[in-house]
Amino acid sequence: MAIYAVKTTASQERTVADMIINREEPDIHAALAPDSLTSYVMVEADGSAVINRVLEDIPHARTIVPGESDISEVEHFLSPKPDVEGIAEGDIVELIAGPFKGEKAQVQRIDEGKDQVTVELYEATVPIPVTVRGDQIRVLDSDER
Repeated sequence: MAIYAVKTTASQERTVADMIINREEPDIHAALAPDSLTSYVMVEADGSAVINRVLEDIPHARTIVPGESDISEVEHFLSPKPDVEGIAEGDIVELIAGPFKGEKAQVQRIDEGKDQVTVELYEATVPIPVTVRGDQIRVLDSDER
């Protein structure tokens, strides 16, 4: 069993991955279309011949990249990225969910373990720290950019 890269048309990665899996070919075990990998789908199979046979019937699938990939080359696609990644203390953010939706705030503290951010609302007359989940904010302005 090995992992192969399949070249696809841009923006059709997920469609190709779905079509490969929907073939229900016993020698194909998984197909992965990570958002960060443009124009490629990773396919786990018992050999490249079965993939080549399946790709003949799938639109937007171009070719199989020669050679096999190791699991170490794709495992970073398999673990979820924390929502607070890319957020730094001092960043200006907008709350996109919850009771303060639409408010602008400044990041005071980041708790990566809990995937939470403590922010201080801008428009508040008294500075109030509010703790929200990392997926409830959007970075507007970052000191690191």
